[in-house]
Amino acid sequence: MEHVMKRRDYLTWEEYFMGIALLSAQRSKDPNTQVGACIVNGNNIILSTGYNGMPKGCSDDQLPWEREGGFEDTKYAYVCHAELNAILNSDGRSLADSILYVTCFPCNECAKAIIQAGIKKVIYLEDKYPDSEATKVSKKLLAMAQITLKKFSNPSFFADLSLYK
Repeated sequence: MEHVMKRRDYLTWEEYFMGIALLSAQRSKDPNTQVGACIVNGNNIILSTGYNGMPKGCSDDQLPWEREGGFEDTKYAYVCHAELNAILNSDGRSLADSILYVTCFPCNECAKAIIQAGIKKVIYLEDKYPDSEATKVSKKLLAMAQITLKKFSNPSFFADLSLYK
């Protein structure tokens, strides 16, 4: 009996879950920054997804998306980050020892939520602001909490999907 060989160009788990994070980012209404996140357990089961956007019940048509101006007049006062949304969207399921796939390196506020949620590994697509104070503090906190950080190794894969710009 002859066996058919499986195809060799299938997605790795990392490519699959980062692809889910990138697809989630496309839900963001932010005209400048689209970030997506996907949390999975040790059995490669998706526990939650999230993207950057306004809080539930708050109209994204009535709140600002501007980056410049007074605090109250910019998106920074209102937007929930993808990582926090993914944690909150888990609907009470345990995230202990889970892996977070995220399209942009987490800020310090998200790092605190990641630590508190029990996530043990963060795989990120890009680190846009490596010299910012928020990123430096984030890396310090995540290292202290012994959370593994890994830069996603195959971003060129997503060029064909037109999701990664």
